[in-house]
Amino acid sequence: MSDIVRAVSSTTLAKAWGTLAQHSFELRRRDGRWQHLVRETYDRGDGAAVLLCDIAGKSVVLTRQFRYPAYAVGDTPLLLEACAGKLDGDDPETCARREAMEETGYRIGRLERVCRCFMSPGAVTERLTLFIGTIEGAADAAGGGLEHEGEDIEVVRLPVATALGMIGSGDIADAKTIILLQHAALTGMFG
Repeated sequence: MSDIVRAVSSTTLAKAWGTLAQHSFELRRRDGRWQHLVRETYDRGDGAAVLLCDIAGKSVVLTRQFRYPAYAVGDTPLLLEACAGKLDGDDPETCARREAMEETGYRIGRLERVCRCFMSPGAVTERLTLFIGTIEGAADAAGGGLEHEGEDIEVVRLPVATALGMIGSGDIADAKTIILLQHAALTGMFG
């Protein structure tokens, strides 16, 4: 990559839940000229997300939880989402299975990798590996997340058709969840 970008300096601006850094670099433009730029990045580590699907019941299990950034911009702060979490040293599949149990109480049967993607590549370094996971019957545990992580998660089961409609109405506004629901619809998972 040194033929298109040259690092000049990086400075850590804050380090708490993640690391906010400022980077000074030179980028080679398509016409060959070098341009000096400064950008901030936020690094909180990579993660995994899984859409829990009950194929026989034609339903999905989502989580509803408070998200401060949504609140900060005046949007609805209780977002409906596919369960997700940081890898914390695990591989993406292990993380997806762990988060499903912690957040929803459901044990995943078959787990299918959909993709690995950046959710906001203009400033956030996090890459998410997205999965579809199948479940059957009732939850094995209560779910709800981990209080010491600040989680207070409501488990929400919806007919898949209702969840898909909630994308258009804006009631589901989380990108990873939209991608996973649309993947399930496009691949005909629910018939």
